[in-house]
Amino acid sequence: MPDLWLPGAERHPLSDTAPTDTQYDPRVIWHITWDKNATAAKPADLVAFDKLVQYFTGGGKGVAPHLLWDPFTGRTAQFYPANSRSKSVVDLAGRTRTNRTGKVCLQVETLFFPYCRVNGQSYATVRDTPAKGLDKILAWARSWGVSDTWPMGAPTWKANRSEHTWETEGGHYGHGQTPENQHTDPGPMPKWPTTTSTSPKPGPPAFPGRSAFGPGKSNASILLLGQQLVRKGYGKHYRVGPSRDWGEADRLNVVDFQHAQKWTGSDADGYPGPETWRRLFA
Repeated sequence: MPDLWLPGAERHPLSDTAPTDTQYDPRVIWHITWDKNATAAKPADLVAFDKLVQYFTGGGKGVAPHLLWDPFTGRTAQFYPANSRSKSVVDLAGRTRTNRTGKVCLQVETLFFPYCRVNGQSYATVRDTPAKGLDKILAWARSWGVSDTWPMGAPTWKANRSEHTWETEGGHYGHGQTPENQHTDPGPMPKWPTTTSTSPKPGPPAFPGRSAFGPGKSNASILLLGQQLVRKGYGKHYRVGPSRDWGEADRLNVVDFQHAQKWTGSDADGYPGPETWRRLFA
Protein backbone atom coordinates (compact mmCIF):
# COMPACT_ATOMS: atom_id res chain seq x y z
CA MET A 1 0.00 0.00 0.00
CA PRO A 2 1.37 3.48 -0.83
CA ASP A 3 2.25 5.85 2.00
CA LEU A 4 -0.74 7.47 3.66
CA TRP A 5 1.52 10.35 4.70
CA LEU A 6 3.84 12.18 2.31
CA PRO A 7 7.39 11.16 3.26
CA GLY A 8 9.17 14.10 4.86
CA ALA A 9 6.03 16.18 5.48
CA GLU A 10 5.26 17.58 8.90
CA ARG A 11 2.26 15.75 10.35
CA HIS A 12 -0.63 17.65 11.91
CA PRO A 13 -3.39 15.00 11.79
CA LEU A 14 -6.99 16.16 12.10
CA SER A 15 -9.31 13.60 13.65
CA ASP A 16 -12.39 13.98 11.43
CA THR A 17 -11.28 11.61 8.68
CA ALA A 18 -13.81 10.19 6.21
CA PRO A 19 -13.57 7.84 3.21
CA THR A 20 -13.47 8.86 -0.43
CA ASP A 21 -15.72 7.62 -3.26
CA THR A 22 -13.33 5.02 -4.63
CA GLN A 23 -15.33 4.20 -7.76
CA TYR A 24 -13.76 7.30 -9.36
CA ASP A 25 -10.19 7.60 -10.67
CA PRO A 26 -7.55 9.09 -8.33
CA ARG A 27 -6.80 12.80 -8.57
CA VAL A 28 -5.13 15.88 -7.08
CA ILE A 29 -6.80 19.29 -6.68
CA TRP A 30 -4.42 22.28 -6.61
CA HIS A 31 -5.12 25.55 -4.76
CA ILE A 32 -3.28 28.66 -3.67
CA THR A 33 -3.83 30.13 -0.21
CA TRP A 34 -4.40 33.66 -1.65
CA ASP A 35 -3.94 35.31 1.74
CA LYS A 36 -3.50 38.87 0.41
CA ASN A 37 -4.51 40.87 -2.65
CA ALA A 38 -1.34 42.35 -4.13
CA THR A 39 -0.46 43.84 -7.52
CA ALA A 40 2.63 44.18 -9.68
CA ALA A 41 2.88 47.79 -8.52
CA LYS A 42 2.27 46.89 -4.87
CA PRO A 43 3.58 43.42 -4.04
CA ALA A 44 3.13 42.08 -0.50
CA ASP A 45 5.25 39.81 1.68
CA LEU A 46 4.35 36.14 1.67
CA VAL A 47 2.45 34.98 4.77
CA ALA A 48 4.43 32.78 7.18
CA PHE A 49 4.05 29.01 6.70
CA ASP A 50 3.47 28.44 10.42
CA LYS A 51 0.59 30.93 10.40
CA LEU A 52 -1.21 28.81 7.82
CA VAL A 53 -0.50 25.63 9.79
CA GLN A 54 -2.09 27.28 12.83
CA TYR A 55 -5.08 28.29 10.72
CA PHE A 56 -5.71 24.82 9.27
CA THR A 57 -5.36 23.18 12.68
CA GLY A 58 -7.51 25.85 14.36
CA GLY A 59 -10.24 28.07 12.99
CA GLY A 60 -9.70 26.85 9.44
CA LYS A 61 -10.19 23.13 10.12
CA GLY A 62 -13.38 23.25 8.10
CA VAL A 63 -11.45 24.03 4.90
CA ALA A 64 -8.24 22.09 5.58
CA PRO A 65 -6.49 20.34 2.66
CA HIS A 66 -4.30 17.26 2.71
CA LEU A 67 -1.12 19.28 2.18
CA LEU A 68 0.14 22.80 2.69
CA TRP A 69 3.14 23.31 0.36
CA ASP A 70 5.65 26.16 0.31
CA PRO A 71 7.11 26.26 -3.23
CA PHE A 72 9.92 28.56 -2.09
CA THR A 73 11.39 26.26 0.57
CA GLY A 74 9.82 22.86 -0.18
CA ARG A 75 8.35 22.71 3.32
CA THR A 76 5.12 20.71 3.52
CA ALA A 77 2.58 19.97 6.25
CA GLN A 78 -0.09 17.27 6.07
CA PHE A 79 -3.46 17.31 7.83
CA TYR A 80 -5.28 14.23 6.48
CA PRO A 81 -4.04 10.79 5.35
CA ALA A 82 -4.26 10.08 1.63
CA ASN A 83 -7.25 7.73 1.96
CA SER A 84 -9.41 10.35 3.70
CA ARG A 85 -11.24 13.23 2.10
CA SER A 86 -10.14 16.73 3.01
CA LYS A 87 -12.28 19.88 2.94
CA SER A 88 -10.83 22.59 0.68
CA VAL A 89 -13.50 22.67 -2.03
CA VAL A 90 -17.21 23.46 -1.91
CA ASP A 91 -19.21 20.23 -1.77
CA LEU A 92 -22.93 20.80 -2.33
CA ALA A 93 -25.44 18.36 -0.86
CA GLY A 94 -27.00 15.90 -3.29
CA ARG A 95 -24.43 16.39 -6.05
CA THR A 96 -20.97 15.00 -6.86
CA ARG A 97 -19.07 14.79 -3.59
CA THR A 98 -16.22 16.96 -4.82
CA ASN A 99 -14.07 16.51 -1.70
CA ARG A 100 -14.35 12.72 -2.03
CA THR A 101 -14.20 12.02 -5.78
CA GLY A 102 -11.57 9.36 -6.41
CA LYS A 103 -9.66 6.42 -5.01
CA VAL A 104 -7.76 9.35 -3.54
CA CYS A 105 -8.74 13.01 -3.88
CA LEU A 106 -5.57 14.74 -2.68
CA GLN A 107 -5.82 18.49 -2.14
CA VAL A 108 -2.75 20.73 -2.07
CA GLU A 109 -2.83 24.31 -0.82
CA THR A 110 0.18 26.11 -2.27
CA LEU A 111 1.46 28.91 -0.01
CA PHE A 112 1.12 31.66 -2.60
CA PHE A 113 -0.81 34.67 -3.84
CA PRO A 114 -0.19 36.69 -7.02
CA TYR A 115 2.64 39.20 -6.62
CA CYS A 116 3.76 37.83 -3.30
CA ARG A 117 7.22 39.02 -2.29
CA VAL A 118 9.91 36.63 -1.08
CA ASN A 119 13.44 37.85 -0.30
CA GLY A 120 12.68 41.09 -2.10
CA GLN A 121 11.46 39.46 -5.32
CA SER A 122 7.86 39.48 -6.55
CA TYR A 123 6.22 36.41 -8.13
CA ALA A 124 3.15 36.66 -10.38
CA THR A 125 2.27 32.95 -10.63
CA VAL A 126 3.19 29.62 -9.04
CA ARG A 127 4.95 28.82 -12.33
CA ASP A 128 7.45 31.59 -11.53
CA THR A 129 8.45 30.10 -8.16
CA PRO A 130 11.33 27.65 -7.57
CA ALA A 131 8.68 24.91 -7.00
CA LYS A 132 10.90 23.22 -4.44
CA GLY A 133 9.53 19.87 -3.29
CA LEU A 134 7.08 19.53 -6.17
CA ASP A 135 8.85 16.39 -7.40
CA LYS A 136 8.19 14.66 -4.07
CA ILE A 137 4.49 15.56 -4.10
CA LEU A 138 4.13 14.29 -7.66
CA ALA A 139 5.95 11.04 -6.85
CA TRP A 140 3.59 10.50 -3.92
CA ALA A 141 0.55 11.20 -6.11
CA ARG A 142 1.84 8.78 -8.74
CA SER A 143 2.22 6.09 -6.09
CA TRP A 144 -1.54 6.40 -5.55
CA GLY A 145 -2.21 6.01 -9.27
CA VAL A 146 -2.65 9.70 -10.16
CA SER A 147 -1.61 10.31 -13.76
CA ASP A 148 0.44 13.38 -14.71
CA THR A 149 -2.34 14.71 -16.96
CA TRP A 150 -4.53 17.80 -16.65
CA PRO A 151 -7.88 16.45 -18.02
CA MET A 152 -9.26 19.98 -18.45
CA GLY A 153 -5.96 21.45 -19.63
CA ALA A 154 -3.25 23.21 -17.65
CA PRO A 155 -4.78 25.80 -15.26
CA THR A 156 -5.10 29.46 -16.17
CA TRP A 157 -6.78 32.24 -14.20
CA LYS A 158 -10.01 31.48 -16.05
CA ALA A 159 -12.45 28.93 -14.60
CA ASN A 160 -13.06 25.86 -16.78
CA ARG A 161 -15.37 23.18 -15.38
CA SER A 162 -16.92 19.99 -16.76
CA GLU A 163 -18.92 17.65 -14.54
CA HIS A 164 -18.54 14.84 -17.09
CA THR A 165 -14.75 15.14 -17.27
CA TRP A 166 -14.55 15.36 -13.49
CA GLU A 167 -16.48 12.12 -13.06
CA THR A 168 -14.76 10.14 -15.80
CA GLU A 169 -11.07 11.14 -15.74
CA GLY A 170 -8.45 11.13 -13.01
CA GLY A 171 -5.33 13.28 -12.93
CA HIS A 172 -4.64 16.83 -11.81
CA TYR A 173 -7.27 19.57 -11.48
CA GLY A 174 -7.17 23.18 -10.42
CA HIS A 175 -9.68 24.61 -7.96
CA GLY A 176 -10.96 26.57 -10.96
CA GLN A 177 -11.72 23.25 -12.70
CA THR A 178 -13.64 21.62 -9.87
CA PRO A 179 -17.46 21.41 -10.16
CA GLU A 180 -19.67 23.33 -7.72
CA ASN A 181 -16.88 25.85 -6.98
CA GLN A 182 -16.43 29.48 -8.02
CA HIS A 183 -12.70 30.04 -7.43
CA THR A 184 -10.25 30.47 -10.34
CA ASP A 185 -7.00 29.41 -8.64
CA PRO A 186 -4.26 28.19 -8.75
CA GLY A 187 -3.42 29.99 -12.01
CA PRO A 188 -0.47 28.84 -14.16
CA MET A 189 1.41 25.97 -12.57
CA PRO A 190 4.99 24.73 -13.11
CA LYS A 191 5.62 22.13 -15.76
CA TRP A 192 5.90 18.71 -14.16
CA PRO A 193 9.49 17.51 -13.65
CA THR A 194 10.48 14.66 -15.95
CA THR A 195 12.30 12.82 -13.16
CA THR A 196 11.13 11.96 -9.68
CA SER A 197 12.74 11.26 -6.37
CA THR A 198 13.82 7.67 -5.79
CA SER A 199 14.23 7.94 -2.05
CA PRO A 200 13.65 4.62 -0.26
CA LYS A 201 10.30 4.08 1.39
CA PRO A 202 10.53 5.20 5.03
CA GLY A 203 9.79 2.88 7.89
CA PRO A 204 6.92 3.30 10.36
CA PRO A 205 6.63 6.51 12.39
CA ALA A 206 8.94 6.47 15.38
CA PHE A 207 7.49 4.86 18.51
CA PRO A 208 6.73 7.76 20.90
CA GLY A 209 7.30 5.71 24.07
CA ARG A 210 4.94 3.87 26.37
CA SER A 211 4.33 7.04 28.37
CA ALA A 212 2.41 8.55 25.42
CA PHE A 213 -0.51 6.17 26.04
CA GLY A 214 -2.87 5.63 28.94
CA PRO A 215 -5.64 7.32 30.93
CA GLY A 216 -5.49 11.10 30.89
CA LYS A 217 -3.10 11.28 27.91
CA SER A 218 -3.88 13.42 24.86
CA ASN A 219 -1.53 13.76 21.88
CA ALA A 220 -1.10 13.20 18.14
CA SER A 221 0.42 9.74 18.68
CA ILE A 222 -2.86 8.49 20.16
CA LEU A 223 -4.71 9.77 17.09
CA LEU A 224 -2.21 8.13 14.72
CA LEU A 225 -2.54 4.88 16.68
CA GLY A 226 -6.33 4.98 16.43
CA GLN A 227 -6.34 5.80 12.72
CA GLN A 228 -3.98 2.91 12.01
CA LEU A 229 -6.08 0.53 14.10
CA VAL A 230 -9.11 1.48 12.00
CA ARG A 231 -7.17 1.01 8.75
CA LYS A 232 -6.03 -2.43 9.93
CA GLY A 233 -9.59 -3.45 10.84
CA TYR A 234 -9.31 -3.14 14.62
CA GLY A 235 -11.58 -0.17 15.31
CA LYS A 236 -14.85 -1.82 16.35
CA HIS A 237 -14.83 -0.33 19.86
CA TYR A 238 -14.84 3.28 18.59
CA ARG A 239 -18.26 4.89 18.60
CA VAL A 240 -17.35 7.99 16.60
CA GLY A 241 -13.78 7.26 15.54
CA PRO A 242 -10.31 7.82 17.00
CA SER A 243 -9.19 11.07 18.61
CA ARG A 244 -6.18 12.57 20.38
CA ASP A 245 -7.61 11.57 23.77
CA TRP A 246 -6.84 8.12 25.16
CA GLY A 247 -9.94 6.12 26.05
CA GLU A 248 -10.99 2.60 26.88
CA ALA A 249 -11.94 2.06 23.24
CA ASP A 250 -8.29 2.63 22.28
CA ARG A 251 -7.15 0.04 24.80
CA LEU A 252 -9.72 -2.54 23.73
CA ASN A 253 -8.85 -2.10 20.06
CA VAL A 254 -5.17 -2.54 20.85
CA VAL A 255 -6.06 -5.69 22.82
CA ASP A 256 -7.83 -7.08 19.74
CA PHE A 257 -4.77 -6.37 17.61
CA GLN A 258 -2.44 -7.94 20.18
CA HIS A 259 -4.64 -11.04 20.40
CA ALA A 260 -4.41 -11.31 16.60
CA GLN A 261 -0.64 -11.57 17.07
CA LYS A 262 -1.29 -14.61 19.29
CA TRP A 263 -0.16 -12.71 22.36
CA THR A 264 -1.72 -13.35 25.77
CA GLY A 265 -1.43 -12.16 29.37
CA SER A 266 0.64 -9.03 29.95
CA ASP A 267 1.64 -9.03 26.27
CA ALA A 268 -1.97 -8.22 25.39
CA ASP A 269 -2.80 -5.55 27.96
CA GLY A 270 -3.96 -2.95 25.41
CA TYR A 271 -1.03 -0.58 25.90
CA PRO A 272 1.22 -0.39 22.82
CA GLY A 273 4.89 -1.14 23.20
CA PRO A 274 7.58 -0.94 20.52
CA GLU A 275 6.69 -4.31 18.96
CA THR A 276 2.95 -3.60 18.89
CA TRP A 277 3.70 -0.27 17.23
CA ARG A 278 6.07 -1.83 14.68
CA ARG A 279 3.64 -4.55 13.65
CA LEU A 280 0.67 -2.19 13.54
CA PHE A 281 2.46 0.16 11.12
CA ALA A 282 4.16 -2.59 9.10
